[in-house]
Amino acid sequence: MVLAGGSATTPAPLRAQAFDLMEASIAGVHQALDEGRLTCRELVQGYLDRIEAYDDRGPELNAIQQVNPRALARADSLDREREAQGRQGSLHCVPVLLKDQVETREMPTTYGSAIFEGFVSGRDATIVRRLEGAGAIILAKTTMGEFAQRYVGSAYGIIRNAYDPTRNPSGSSGGTASGVAANFGLVGIGEDTGGSVRGPAAVSNLVGLRPSLPLVPRTGMMPANPSQDTMGPMTRSVDDAARVLQVIAGYDPEDPITAWAVGHIPESYRDGLRPDALRGLRVGVMPRREAPEGFEAEFAQARALFDRALDDLRALGAEVVEPVDLDLPDEAALYNVYETEQATDAYLAELRDPPVRSLQEILLSGTVIPWRQASLLGYLGHTTEDPGYLAFQTAREALRVDILRAMADAGLDALVYLTFDAPPMPIAEDVLTNPAPADLYGLGDNRGWSPATGFPALTVPAGFTPDGLPIGLEFLGRPFTEALLLEMGYAYEQGTGHRRPAPTAPALGGGRWP
Repeated sequence: MVLAGGSATTPAPLRAQAFDLMEASIAGVHQALDEGRLTCRELVQGYLDRIEAYDDRGPELNAIQQVNPRALARADSLDREREAQGRQGSLHCVPVLLKDQVETREMPTTYGSAIFEGFVSGRDATIVRRLEGAGAIILAKTTMGEFAQRYVGSAYGIIRNAYDPTRNPSGSSGGTASGVAANFGLVGIGEDTGGSVRGPAAVSNLVGLRPSLPLVPRTGMMPANPSQDTMGPMTRSVDDAARVLQVIAGYDPEDPITAWAVGHIPESYRDGLRPDALRGLRVGVMPRREAPEGFEAEFAQARALFDRALDDLRALGAEVVEPVDLDLPDEAALYNVYETEQATDAYLAELRDPPVRSLQEILLSGTVIPWRQASLLGYLGHTTEDPGYLAFQTAREALRVDILRAMADAGLDALVYLTFDAPPMPIAEDVLTNPAPADLYGLGDNRGWSPATGFPALTVPAGFTPDGLPIGLEFLGRPFTEALLLEMGYAYEQGTGHRRPAPTAPALGGGRWP
């Protein structure tokens, strides 16, 4: 991890923190500020101390790409503002870990690639302006899978899972997930094209929300597939996710698709958060995946937690319907290779003096790690004019209709499944050098239904395998039902209490890992 501008952080003496940062919430921080038990500077310094202790040293989670060198100055400004006028914004002094796919005016944005080392776009993404306008602090940019895929990149190496550093953190928002799980910041922002918010959240014992496609602006974010790309909160609690979503959602003239969101945003995403919110709701169980040969034990571990989660939903008042009548298409029909090159080239053309100006130049640079190089090659030469793009869009629309039909026929409020039907697998030794490493990334992956349809999905902690690896339970809803999904997730969270801090990053002054 480096400060913006490329210099290494100066080691500072570590100290036990007066305010307990472990599992701190937005509401708890605001209460402590109001009661004079905490200053914004102390909060930010506490997170910086933890980053130094556990990201740079200790388990070396490698979650942080750059720390914001102006974070403490911003904290001082917010302290003065609070003393003079009281808290002014709903995210006053909320330190945010931001995926490095999102532009910041004065900090480098690397997209996980050494090609963009030190690159500063000179503009803030819409989501950054909204967060800061609500009083938040961009504490750090987080490491990400190179050009938004998986969990390794030429800019930083390997991101590691905070619950077991030998395991993958999923991708491509793995840095945000490991950072929030390790209590390096109060909340995080990830990007989700095929599952990159929910996958990392699920394997990091976090809440991760992929909103309806038109709800959150993407302006200032490098695209992958624009008809699937979105951003969402990654947090340790459902309440915090609702608070962040309230700030980042809404129409942005620079991202016209967000006009669909007008009239679909409630006054507060928190109004329905209550422990009995599942009572009387009907949830349908998505078709279950068979375990591939040789991995029956891993699937059985996850299946046991899923069965327990369904029992918990019933105990909390929900009616669980299984099976649901769905005719799911072949996954290959939903694989989108058609938008990436055009979208990447158009985005690079908007930037001020980028080091490369096309996807082709990125691949010709010889810098991208072999794994990502191989996958990006598959996008070259494809456009939205290809006949295959019509088949892809037709398959997507058929899936949308079939899911809505099944939900209507069964009177369902949401569908439920595991984000992954298996725990995260070990990181391969050759993951940085092999174009096809045998690391079993994404084993049992169920994330694709949400991006394929554009419907919202929320993952919440569902417990741990006997080896201490997190499993996530996911709810899928109709378009713009984020409030309902948050209500369901909150009731499940409050009724089960599966969230617990990562053992690799204990409280400072209270022991060291391992």
